[in-house]
Amino acid sequence: MTILCVRFQLPPMYEAALPRLLGLLEEFTPVVEALPPDGALADLRGAERYFGRDAVELASVIRVRALALYGVDCVIGAGPGPMTARMALRDARPGLTRAVPEGEVRDFLAGRPVAALPGVGTATARTLCEYGLDTLGRVAAAPLSTLQRLVGAKAGRELHERANGIDRGRVVPNGVSRSLATERPFTRDELDPDRHRRALLSAAGELGARLRAVDKVCRTLTLTVRYADRSATTRSRALGEPTAHSAALTRTAYGMYEALGLQRARVRSLSLRAEGLAPAEQASHQLTFDPVDEKVRRIEEVADRARAKFGPRAVMPGSLAA
Repeated sequence: MTILCVRFQLPPMYEAALPRLLGLLEEFTPVVEALPPDGALADLRGAERYFGRDAVELASVIRVRALALYGVDCVIGAGPGPMTARMALRDARPGLTRAVPEGEVRDFLAGRPVAALPGVGTATARTLCEYGLDTLGRVAAAPLSTLQRLVGAKAGRELHERANGIDRGRVVPNGVSRSLATERPFTRDELDPDRHRRALLSAAGELGARLRAVDKVCRTLTLTVRYADRSATTRSRALGEPTAHSAALTRTAYGMYEALGLQRARVRSLSLRAEGLAPAEQASHQLTFDPVDEKVRRIEEVADRARAKFGPRAVMPGSLAA
């Protein structure tokens, strides 16, 4: 077990603390990959040899230091590779590291639903389930040729390897990605899809306004849905073109939300992150002859000038997106 997947239990709207917490991890290893808004992967192979402790023991030290220095608890999964560590994190609880030794990876995966495997989306999971491959154990036992016929040659090979516990991923050191994020927590666990959509509308409107205020566009939008049981689902989608247009961000956010197919889910909060930021003047835009779209863009320009003159509350974020 050499890889840790750490999720810091940051209070809402407190993700600015993440860089400092990453610095804490970097005291043990330089191989740290940020997973905004509140997580990270850490490769402890060198640290295990240097400190003479295994990854689980080092995880306990990391947890104590995070609490002592920043008042932040964390949950930690440990495994021989990034994929296993990420999946172990889902079983972790505060104060207890969920560790999966290398020799137990296949047994750990076998009974889990196929949708639990990172990289397996809703459509792929549905296809596999239609053929009775609803658990990773059954996928692991299926012939490679069968999987390749169902999901494609490359995807089938990767799926077969991962279901058998073969993890070719690695931790890629980075800093916190250049991004903007906003979160919409609910006062109580929210079941109503209409309220979910209104929260997304507001969040996308705010992101668009903030991007335009700094003359930036984003290439990718990430949606994180946090549930009542403290679990979370994260989905990312590349935009058709770099944009700071609130309506385009809203459409993308709605699309990701609908693709989750939530059935009466008790949602605690929704957050959106605009990633892959670039200067607006360097972005290319597809010409449009839609008068409605042009009208909305002109209204956004007026609203942005109002915010600049009278403050951010002059226009409610999201009120212009449709």
